[in-house]
Amino acid sequence: MTDIQDATDVFDKDLSSSTFVRAMETTGIRPFYRPMHASADGEALVEGRPVVMAGCNDYLGLSTDPRVTTAAAQALTRYGASCSGARTLNGTLPLHGELERRVADFLGTEAAAVVTTGFQANLAIAALFGKGDIVFSDMANHASLVDGIRLGAARRALYPHSDTGHLDTLLEQATAAEPAAGKVIVTDGMFSMDGDLCRLPDLTALASRHRARLIVDGAHDIGLLGAGGRGVAEHFGLLDRVDLFTGTLSKCFGSTGGFLAGPARVIDYLRYTARSVLFSASMPPAALAAGLAAFDIAEAEPWRRMRVLSLADRLRAGLRELGYDTGNSVTPVVPVLIGDAADCARMWQALLDEGVFTNAVGAPAVPEGRCVIRVTVQATHSDGHLGRILDAFEAAGRRVGLLPALPRQAATR
Repeated sequence: MTDIQDATDVFDKDLSSSTFVRAMETTGIRPFYRPMHASADGEALVEGRPVVMAGCNDYLGLSTDPRVTTAAAQALTRYGASCSGARTLNGTLPLHGELERRVADFLGTEAAAVVTTGFQANLAIAALFGKGDIVFSDMANHASLVDGIRLGAARRALYPHSDTGHLDTLLEQATAAEPAAGKVIVTDGMFSMDGDLCRLPDLTALASRHRARLIVDGAHDIGLLGAGGRGVAEHFGLLDRVDLFTGTLSKCFGSTGGFLAGPARVIDYLRYTARSVLFSASMPPAALAAGLAAFDIAEAEPWRRMRVLSLADRLRAGLRELGYDTGNSVTPVVPVLIGDAADCARMWQALLDEGVFTNAVGAPAVPEGRCVIRVTVQATHSDGHLGRILDAFEAAGRRVGLLPALPRQAATR
């Protein structure tokens, strides 16, 4: 019989098993949970110090737009700070219906449902995945998609990032071995760490050939890409080939909250079966109103999309000219490969010392040994901000030893 003294304590966890935590212990640098105050026009106050904000997903620069914040304040005054209940019971306001119609009209779907966060939108899809089904998931998918798939009862089949040839093989094998299985391909539209796009033309062709459904998480691309800002599906001219969209208001739409958009019968099914919808307090009034205002601005001001994409192109070119590897990024998410976790922490601190706030990212968000400095740009960044970001990367890279040291007489940028 096991002695109670030998029992495992579930609280006895070793944080140092994380390479990034070990790097923080080694270097004394803390890139995470740093308090800051956002301000307009691409800058922020970090612990009282003004910096260029190059680590924020507010791509269109709408979170502090006066039209958005005024709408939020008015809803707060009219409806209060919370609905104090789930949507199914007492947590539905007229604003919920307005935003759902807005999302559905924008994406051209029959219906939409809004939920409290984008993470919960992806958890909701678990209700679609039953025993006997198979979900095919890109290995670079966001953690919320991964968790949504895990919560379902379906079998998971993972394919290497954007390797549609491997996916084709997995689908063929599944059809041969389990011909009655329901098949679903799940992917991010724009990948949040690499800044690249899913191969949607290939994915839609595979879905059609293998009679699979296709679910696309447009958290980072809806509002940003395509002629009308409808995301990666519009970018590729395939809006009508995606079976279900998930998304968030916390990137392009300056607010917080998530949504699902697709066929009315599917959306209704999720309203009554998805646990993250049924058992969570509803999206608060201020966030709803902010999101509605941001949708209007994003549609009326396409210059924001054009500006941020142009800035990202120039940033990538400048970083590559300095000698940095920015991977396959084609969006405002620009990862700068560092590799070692300690070097990544030091680089993050050196950039902050130069007046630029970025994101230090390690496993599990990226593979072990592939730590990156994640840089994001906003439509409200100026050309001067872009120059400051590049100057900071040059100075910080030389200080940390990632770039060769300049001769003493060499001029700075």
